[in-house]
Amino acid sequence: MSEVEGTVQGHRDGHGFIVRDDRQPDIYLSQQEMRAVLHRDRVKARIIRYDRKGRPEGRVLEILERRKAPIIGRLLHESGIWLVAPEDKRYGQDIMVPKNAIANATAGQVVAIELTEPPSMYSQPVGRVTEVLGEIDDPGMEIEIAVRKYEVPHRFSPETLAQAAALPEKIRPADRKHRIDLTDVPLVTIDGEDARDFDDAVYCEPAKIGRTKSPNGWRLIVAIADVSHYVKPGEPLDDDAYERATSVYFPRRVIPMLPEKISNGLCSLNPNEDRLAMVCDMIVDATGEVHAYQFYPAVICSHARFTYTEVATILGNTRGPEAARRDELLPHLLHLHEVYRALLKERGRRGAMDFETTETQIVCDENGRIEKIVPRTRNDAHRLIEEAMLAANVCSADFIARAKHPALYRVHEGPTPEKRTLLQNYLKALGLGLAVSEDPQPKEFQAIAAATKDRPDALQIHT
Repeated sequence: MSEVEGTVQGHRDGHGFIVRDDRQPDIYLSQQEMRAVLHRDRVKARIIRYDRKGRPEGRVLEILERRKAPIIGRLLHESGIWLVAPEDKRYGQDIMVPKNAIANATAGQVVAIELTEPPSMYSQPVGRVTEVLGEIDDPGMEIEIAVRKYEVPHRFSPETLAQAAALPEKIRPADRKHRIDLTDVPLVTIDGEDARDFDDAVYCEPAKIGRTKSPNGWRLIVAIADVSHYVKPGEPLDDDAYERATSVYFPRRVIPMLPEKISNGLCSLNPNEDRLAMVCDMIVDATGEVHAYQFYPAVICSHARFTYTEVATILGNTRGPEAARRDELLPHLLHLHEVYRALLKERGRRGAMDFETTETQIVCDENGRIEKIVPRTRNDAHRLIEEAMLAANVCSADFIARAKHPALYRVHEGPTPEKRTLLQNYLKALGLGLAVSEDPQPKEFQAIAAATKDRPDALQIHT
């Protein structure tokens, strides 16, 4: 029988599987086999038999690598013995803790455990407490557990913290060198109510293209906080950010990719504060095509922090109290709305798809308990920002391609034959008289989305 390598995946019922490196079907491990291994160990195994349905069962030959990650669980004291019951039930056994290895934890608390002795056929695993997270009912405890369980890097290295601390609080004269001063341009940020940092700002004004007397297009500016000014390749800040890849958002807490001094300070486009930005400055013609663009580093100053709700309300009623409160910025919002409509039309002509899907938002009370989950509805303000960002992205892709510079592009593959058949059958069952061709283009899906958008089951079809 052949030998295979893979990663153990425990099951709460005691048995387990080996997820094979070569992506072949998983190998079943009996409860007996699982006693000497732990969930997430890397192992070499042999297939010893196949069951009635032809599924393989294995025997572990050797353990290639034990997981270094801490195991999170509750510390229990039962008949004089300390043990930790893992929060993740795929770890099929409790971990013994010697009395002198419980640190300052007390029974019932949530702790992180580091294994000191792995399990064997005849003995339970043994570990020591490395961190006390607190009581199970503490507000936000589920977040603390999740962060460690999924190994979200949540602590910056001392070098990174030192590098962030050495950064200035404000922009220095030296930072302004070789940058275009746009501080007088009334750029604004538009984000959700719960946004904590503001990455991008927008501005729009009518523009003349060619030899014309009156404006026949728009100048659209998208400014993105210029993180590259503060984070240089190979520095501690960059190494830590590279390991994180993104910020991670939980209800009521964010684990940032960069220390707060950068993410909430220097690189957050807060209103009425000068900030360094990379700017995409575009000329958009009446049909919604980007006629010309340029990129340059700039110094900007956001003139206002808008929320999506506020902008949607203003656009819905330009004579209402909300609009009156922002009267000096109202013309720019209307221009943004005009350029958005033109860009959207052009994307429609190009055959880009616009599905209506519903995101959800988790609403918590003061104690961090989930109160309700509500749909996040997209309004014109969301779409306006989306169109502006898409336009800037298309320009950057064009810029990189023209410069023949290698870069990563995110492309959406077409549907698999299975998915196509599934949609085909679904549409047929609904009796809509719509079909999908053998090699479908985005335009076809756009047509289906448009034809079904007013149906009560539109959301299902779009999904």
